[in-house]
Amino acid sequence: MNNNRRNILKSVASGAALATFGAIAGRSDPAAAANAASPSLPATAREPGRKEQAVAAGASSTMILINGRFHTVDKSRPTATAVAIKDGKFLAVGDIEDVMRHRSADSQVIDLNGRTVIPGLNDSHIHLIRGGLNYNLELRWEGVPSLADALRMLKEQALRTPNPQWVRVVGGWTEFQFAEKRMPTLEEINAAAPDTPVFVLHLYDRALLNRAALRAVGYTKDTPNPPGGEIQRDASGNPTGMLIARPNALILYATLAKGPALPRELQVNSTRQFMRELNRLGITSTIDAGGGFQNYPEDYEIIDQLAREQQLTVRIAYNLFTQNKGKELEDFQKWTSMIKPGQGDDFYRHNGAGEMLVFSAADFEDFLEPRPELAAGMEDELEKVVRHLVSQRWPFRLHATYDESISRMLDVFEKVNRDTPFNGLRWMFDHAETITPRNIDRVHALGGGIAIQHRMAFQGEYFVERYGTDAAAQTPPIKRMLEAGVPVGGGTDATRVASYNPWTALYWLVSGRTVGGMKLYQSGAQLSRDTALELWTNGSAWFSSDQGKKGRIQEGQLADLAVLSADFFSIQEDAIKSLESVMTVVGGKIVFGAGEFRELAPPPIPVLPDWSPVKTVPGHYRQVNTKQQVAALPHQCAGACGVHMHAHDVARKSSVPVSNYAGFWGALGCSCFAF
Repeated sequence: MNNNRRNILKSVASGAALATFGAIAGRSDPAAAANAASPSLPATAREPGRKEQAVAAGASSTMILINGRFHTVDKSRPTATAVAIKDGKFLAVGDIEDVMRHRSADSQVIDLNGRTVIPGLNDSHIHLIRGGLNYNLELRWEGVPSLADALRMLKEQALRTPNPQWVRVVGGWTEFQFAEKRMPTLEEINAAAPDTPVFVLHLYDRALLNRAALRAVGYTKDTPNPPGGEIQRDASGNPTGMLIARPNALILYATLAKGPALPRELQVNSTRQFMRELNRLGITSTIDAGGGFQNYPEDYEIIDQLAREQQLTVRIAYNLFTQNKGKELEDFQKWTSMIKPGQGDDFYRHNGAGEMLVFSAADFEDFLEPRPELAAGMEDELEKVVRHLVSQRWPFRLHATYDESISRMLDVFEKVNRDTPFNGLRWMFDHAETITPRNIDRVHALGGGIAIQHRMAFQGEYFVERYGTDAAAQTPPIKRMLEAGVPVGGGTDATRVASYNPWTALYWLVSGRTVGGMKLYQSGAQLSRDTALELWTNGSAWFSSDQGKKGRIQEGQLADLAVLSADFFSIQEDAIKSLESVMTVVGGKIVFGAGEFRELAPPPIPVLPDWSPVKTVPGHYRQVNTKQQVAALPHQCAGACGVHMHAHDVARKSSVPVSNYAGFWGALGCSCFAF
């Protein structure tokens, strides 16, 4: 047995009560061990009430995790040191002696070496299905510390990307995260990629296209501005490459949709890569909020296939998002005849309608623009859809940023409820950044919930500029929601605006800061780490009707958990952003492992196509840790900088703080090396 595996699977021999446990089950062959630990996952069921398929071979044996610091989110037993897992659920939670009583001859026992363990994280609002189809096409700027680094990454990817494909930077970043505190210019993007089409999406407000991308989409001086959007032009009337959302993001998403898609087999690979990245961050469950240009059932074929083939490593409850402006009711009438809420299984099932119910109710949160006033006819359109959904007992969710919009929407819900009672039907608002106490109480009275996301972590600076620091101090008013008894779930709204990284969201909840470091909330509005974690686990379970089934490390609940790289409850606030999972378990199966647990997890699958940005930038930015790694990284220029006169190679290898390759160029504001 190799040393790494010996450290993981070792017999427990201390104490008289453990003396008879004998040798711990396990194979010396790491590949065989990984296969035994990680069998295939359950498939979707297409008929309501269909029994879940039996788990694959090996899952009926007991997995026992010992020497962990388990934070259970169970008030009756908030901490534990060991758990036993059988048939995909927690069999026992407690101390080592009690849990080891469940050991049998074929049990797998894993020593967690004192690491912190939490319930698997559950993103209550993400666009995983759409994001998965495109994940392998997208260059991630999430967490990148300087604009110079971002432009270098863009240049390198442009050189690797074949015609007619694009380089796409889609969401998860803001200029405030950069040391330079500014956006890239169109000149810089064109210099980095003169020949390969580039599309850079910035939040909900704009997109930057280089000249090659303008040619690819066919925008010329004769192209009219679409409704709700602007093609910025130079003095001669030619498009500059800047697209502006005024007031909604349709122009941005419609332009992005013009890019080449991956073929089906590569969309399968792309979705699996995205799920693995979520597993790396400790995510085990998600609620998919649909999305623009995500048609049902056509754009669900890949996720359906992965569910049938038992290849899902993240649980998905999915909502259906209307696609046809002016025909929204027809969309939902068609879908309610095709599928029922709850149809599927614990890995993949339908969850209702939304987040878009009618286009007239969309109040996009572009804080660079004034608050949009919803159309006068919104109430009539929304009432028809909501009345149909309630009559069909379909849960629903609705995008709503501003309290003014929420007031009008609640008027509709209360009207419908008077003659077609909700009677416990799950419904919720998404976002609700500026909701008032009065409307929070109205939500509670109707039995609704609120799914909150960390959009303010990316747009807080813009919000403060427009509305002031006092208005930002309770945006969104999470503590008031909790005090009112409203169910609240944590999420990201990834992938097109905010980052999919849950630790960025948890950092925002705990610290009250944006990713750029601005302090939005004082101590009275910040959440404790225990409360923040509960929103992301048991809190989110409410939004897919899963409370009591998952969200806690508790006997009888689904065995989903994450073993963390550091202790979330004691590390410095800023370090929360760098947390990862070193072992993620879904339904009692190890789906991701790193460090000492790597050999217990399935090996990663190759990234396809070979030129994919994920090949060289695997997800959220990770800091370079050692000076040896720094010296080995490629260097883009030699000699002294012609702008600042510093010697690049000497500076980056020096012992002073600027030798950190990840932050050096941004710290000096130097981007001369990027081209």
